[in-house]
Amino acid sequence: MSNLPNGKISGKVWGGVFTETTDSRVEQFTESISFDRRLYSQDVSGSVAHARMLADVGVLTAEEFGKIESGLRQIQQEIERGEFEFNIKQEDIHLHIENKLTERLGDIGRKLHTARSRNDQISTDLRLWVRGAIDQIDVQLKAVQAAFVERCDADFDVILPAYTHTQRAQPVLAPHYWLCYCEKFDRDRERLTDCRKRANTLSLGAAAVAGTSINIDREKTAKYLGFERIAANSIDVSSDRDFALEFAFCLVEIALHLSVWAEEWIWWKTSEFHFIELPQAFCTGSSIMPQKINPDVLELIRGKTARVIGNLQSLIVLTKGLPLAYNRDLQEDKEPLFDSFDTVETSLTLAAPLIAGMTLNRKAIAARLEEGYLDATTLMEYLIKRGIPQRTAHGIVGRLVRMAMDKNVPLAQLPMDVIQSVEPSLDKSVYEILGALQAVAAMQSYGSTAPEQVRKQIELWKNKIKN
Repeated sequence: MSNLPNGKISGKVWGGVFTETTDSRVEQFTESISFDRRLYSQDVSGSVAHARMLADVGVLTAEEFGKIESGLRQIQQEIERGEFEFNIKQEDIHLHIENKLTERLGDIGRKLHTARSRNDQISTDLRLWVRGAIDQIDVQLKAVQAAFVERCDADFDVILPAYTHTQRAQPVLAPHYWLCYCEKFDRDRERLTDCRKRANTLSLGAAAVAGTSINIDREKTAKYLGFERIAANSIDVSSDRDFALEFAFCLVEIALHLSVWAEEWIWWKTSEFHFIELPQAFCTGSSIMPQKINPDVLELIRGKTARVIGNLQSLIVLTKGLPLAYNRDLQEDKEPLFDSFDTVETSLTLAAPLIAGMTLNRKAIAARLEEGYLDATTLMEYLIKRGIPQRTAHGIVGRLVRMAMDKNVPLAQLPMDVIQSVEPSLDKSVYEILGALQAVAAMQSYGSTAPEQVRKQIELWKNKIKN
């Protein structure tokens, strides 16, 4: 046992009441500096704002605040230059920064932690980080949307088969397909915006669990840090990780949408589909098969989605049964959250240039476009418009499709007498809506693949991306 000045054991800031040193295995087990060091800029920002507020209310003098702010900024610069030494004995990023400040300023540095706890400090740091991470992901989502929108005009003449149940269903314009993903990623951006509102709440001033008897001004701290509101219950602050789980869920949704896109394009890259060619800079080869150009980036985007989903599950289980208020279990919230952000952020960074660099195999798509009777639904609706009930029309077209399948021809190549043998009221005008191109042109409803509707949506998205 080694008694140190100020009644501390082994130099721990909390060691005054202890009479034994901390086991080195416990230090190794409980440290978080190996991963929470990435919160250094948020910790400095929160500390500067807290110190400024303490000066405003008279706990610090203006001179003391100036020294604290200067010292904190200097520490931040040393961390960014890689000159700062991290040590597990100092546990976390908060103590690293505070201890270094105290080492340089003495009692002035010791005043910084007045009216706060590491409980509200880490909550504040994490909220600041989530707020910044949301803004970063939002920018990248917009870049992915822009990549899809920028394809639309050049690909407007391409018709693709849309699928349901992995079976060819109806023909759609390629830009209609691209804008589908814009819609999905826009919902992701809306979720992020909503999540940001709840994350943008000040925790500082709640202290450990009950608040503080020092007359602080949390409104000023919120203003200095750009928080829109102040957490109203000190007990809730210590235990609340809703904002982290919500952000993790938002990241899951983004990862799921990226995974669906990746899955589609992996299939489209196969020889069986041959719809697209991917930029080779985003593909890899085989160590044994010289001919291979593999869509490994897409496969990993799809595969890494499992990590993001697993991280959310970890956070849910972590917080499932914790009693109020703070528990050390919450130290485990950062690694899965950081990993989800890193995974999605990297995937988005790769997605935008991959989308922009993809080439459609127009001839291959067109050569098989009439396969699968993509115009069958349009023919059914043609019959409906001629007064035939939907269920009856469905049966008529089903019989015509069977005849075409037996003859191994598309519907448009069925002779008139064969068509009339099933539905005598039909005439040669039926051929005006048969075929993939005519089926697309026949569409009218809002949100459909109708060329006029798609052009309007393209213009709307161009304007949306600009703003």
